[in-house]
Amino acid sequence: MKLRIPLLTVATILIAAHFLRAAETVPVLICLAAPFLLVIRKRGALRAIQSLTVVAAVIWLVTLNGIIQQRLTEGRPWKVAVVILGTVAGYTLLTGWLLNSPFVKGRYR
Repeated sequence: MKLRIPLLTVATILIAAHFLRAAETVPVLICLAAPFLLVIRKRGALRAIQSLTVVAAVIWLVTLNGIIQQRLTEGRPWKVAVVILGTVAGYTLLTGWLLNSPFVKGRYR
C-alpha cells in the first residue's frame, strides 16, 4: 500500500499537467484531488479512483491518436510519441490495477 499511493499520485499529476497545458482548470483540480479519495475507507471510493485511472488512460490514448494523425499529415516522425504516451497510458492503467490487490480491497470494505 505504501508504494501504490505515490505511484497513483504521479499518474494523477501527469494527467493534471496534460489538462493544465490545455488550460482546463476543473479537470486539473479533479485530477489533483483524486488521490485524496483514498482517505475515505469505502469500496466506492476505491472503485472511483480505479475508474478515473481507466478514463485517464483512454484520454492519453485519444491524445496519442491525435498526435499521430497530426504528425502523419505533416510528414513528421511519430514513433517517439507512441512510445512516450503509450508508456504513460500503460503506467496509468498499472496504477489502477495495483489498487485491485486483496490487501487493498481488505482495507476498503
